[in-house]
Amino acid sequence: MKHSGDDSQSVRDTLGRPVRDLRISVMDTCNYRCPYCMPADKFDENYQFLRPHERLSFDEIVMVAEAFAAHGVNKLRLTGGEPLLRKNLPELVRRLASIEGIEDIALTTNGLLLEKQLPALIEAGLQRVTISLDSLDAEQYRRLSGNRGELAVVLGAVEQAVSSSLKAVKINCVVQRGVNEDQIIPLLQRFRHTPVVVRFIEYMDVGNKNDWQPGQVLSAADILDRIQRHWPVQALKPNYRGEVAARYAYTDGAGEIGFITSISQPFCGDCSRARLSADGRVYTCLFSEHGHDVRPLLRADIPVEERRTQLQHIIADIWRQRSDRYSEKRDALRKQRDKKIEMYVIGG
Repeated sequence: MKHSGDDSQSVRDTLGRPVRDLRISVMDTCNYRCPYCMPADKFDENYQFLRPHERLSFDEIVMVAEAFAAHGVNKLRLTGGEPLLRKNLPELVRRLASIEGIEDIALTTNGLLLEKQLPALIEAGLQRVTISLDSLDAEQYRRLSGNRGELAVVLGAVEQAVSSSLKAVKINCVVQRGVNEDQIIPLLQRFRHTPVVVRFIEYMDVGNKNDWQPGQVLSAADILDRIQRHWPVQALKPNYRGEVAARYAYTDGAGEIGFITSISQPFCGDCSRARLSADGRVYTCLFSEHGHDVRPLLRADIPVEERRTQLQHIIADIWRQRSDRYSEKRDALRKQRDKKIEMYVIGG
């Protein structure tokens, strides 16, 4: 990967925030039916997902990534749905890794299909992986995955990832009050004294199909209090401005944990993330109502270089007009936004 190191190319939004991170949904479908993302009663076997020709091709994804890189993006994350359902994903990783300015490529996955694919993904240029894991109780885990997950398989994938050459392995746990809050300490016990960073995510009101209510949220402060009863931890400085998770380390040196606090401590002020859906829409916030459709341009019958030039201009215009601060204005906006994009469309 080539390092740009040139901050002058960065485009900034109405609040002065640069764009640094592009999250690419390569697949809208998923092999799980987690209640907080894709509840089975609303995404059954008759639900109409995208047809293959409606999803962006690898050529089209690369063109969008190149346009963002030209404006300062240096980190890419592949998401879904479940990204490992997309065929030939290492090929895409290899092509993205060669883009000028891209320094880091990560993957977010439920981990069920990871073991078989991980070696090829690493060889292609994948550097980091985040695995969703909401419980270490096999029966509860299966229930929380919509009766589709296999805990032992996912834990095997975590072990494989840790023993690989990946730079970082993280676990994301969405904590819901009264559902899986009893798993906080077991998760930490299992991964203390390992390189795995366990991150606890406050249950968020992404989309409109998970029936989110504020009472279901267990705040990061509450989670931290429970942790402190077992092990002292201390706050760490962010690795970079705009980092999603608040970082903490065990004072005994047993590792690091993190908190994603969109509900209790919004971090909109430093948000530098854009999102690309599998069908070619650019979103400037996880809680957006509408995306900017760039697929018609990507498929326009004009010379490739003209498409590239127009796309770069469009991406810059989209970002310059960005003013999103949903998490900071949640109370005022939540009831107004009844058509927020669902999480599975643009990843977490």
